[in-house]
Amino acid sequence: MGYVTWSFETLNRFCRDAFGAFGFSEEESGEITDVLLKADLYGIESHGMQRMVRYHKGIEKGTIHPEARPEVVFETPVSAVIDGHSGMGQLISIFAMKKAIEKAKTTGVGIVTVRESNHFGIAGYYAKMAADEGLLGMACTNSEAIMVPTFGRKAMLGSNPIAVAMPADPYPFFFDCSTTVVTRGKLEMYNKMGKPLPEGWALDKNGHPSTDAPDVLANIVAKNGGGIMPLGGSSEVSGSHKGYGYGMICELFSSIFSLGVTSDKCCTFPDRTGICHGFMAVDPAVFGDPQAIRDHLSQYLEELRESPKADGQDRIYTHGEKEVFAEQERRKNGIPVNDNTMVELADLCGYLNLDFHKYFEGYKLPGNSGFFTGNY
Repeated sequence: MGYVTWSFETLNRFCRDAFGAFGFSEEESGEITDVLLKADLYGIESHGMQRMVRYHKGIEKGTIHPEARPEVVFETPVSAVIDGHSGMGQLISIFAMKKAIEKAKTTGVGIVTVRESNHFGIAGYYAKMAADEGLLGMACTNSEAIMVPTFGRKAMLGSNPIAVAMPADPYPFFFDCSTTVVTRGKLEMYNKMGKPLPEGWALDKNGHPSTDAPDVLANIVAKNGGGIMPLGGSSEVSGSHKGYGYGMICELFSSIFSLGVTSDKCCTFPDRTGICHGFMAVDPAVFGDPQAIRDHLSQYLEELRESPKADGQDRIYTHGEKEVFAEQERRKNGIPVNDNTMVELADLCGYLNLDFHKYFEGYKLPGNSGFFTGNY
């Protein structure tokens, strides 16, 4: 299977119409689409268009409730607990981060924890919401258990990503990473491409290293054991305990503070996933002159970029640079979408009574006479 490239405008139109057909309002559909396509623009394919099938299944199964609205169930001047009532993760998370930003602008710090939500896309989207307002932003989430703890053989934590963003020039500091070696979405992409997983990513049901993507994914779904290694692999020598610990920090801000569902129990219910999130916004003004702090960070990031390079390397990137460049390139030249994902989008169109070829004119699905690959 290969890739076909579509313009941002084409994918934006399709996503908005698809979520509208699911029953979301025009504003809600726009917010969900913005989170999804931001991932594809950044080059994070695992959390972009290919997630459409997951949301379709969640809505069809009844674990995602399109009509749900987030509710603040506990609040102080600097904090809040939100019950998402199993609504769409992106909508709940935008609501929660706006609440954290509002508190930070009033008190200097805003910390919001969420229970009973769903998959929310890339954590970095929400951290950047705060950075765009001149604040430091942090976002994290738990998820269905895929991380096998150090010395274990059963997944007990999610990919549990943590993202932090802060304003700087010419590029903001933007760090977004799972606390597992890779996310489940990366395994799904290798499965779609029919490729073996790289060594050091996953474990089979007995806790042994595995490169078999279909088997690892099947074991995760069936709760048979195995899963993805923490950052650092499966050994303390390589730092496995550090990734395991980072995953637990994420769990504290999401499921523990909110009294929500921990990763090992997420996605085990018939009518909800129980996924939890954590958000934080900090106003640099509580530490002094915000512009001086921004300038200080910008100077250090530039010093990092200009520091001595290893043999054979001509550039050091700071976190967030590659995303800026990727977005510029993809807005100009289009976003590549895997052919297997296109099949899923065609199935989704059938379910929603949308005309697939209205959006993807000229594209021929696998099994026909070929593929039309081009920019639209």
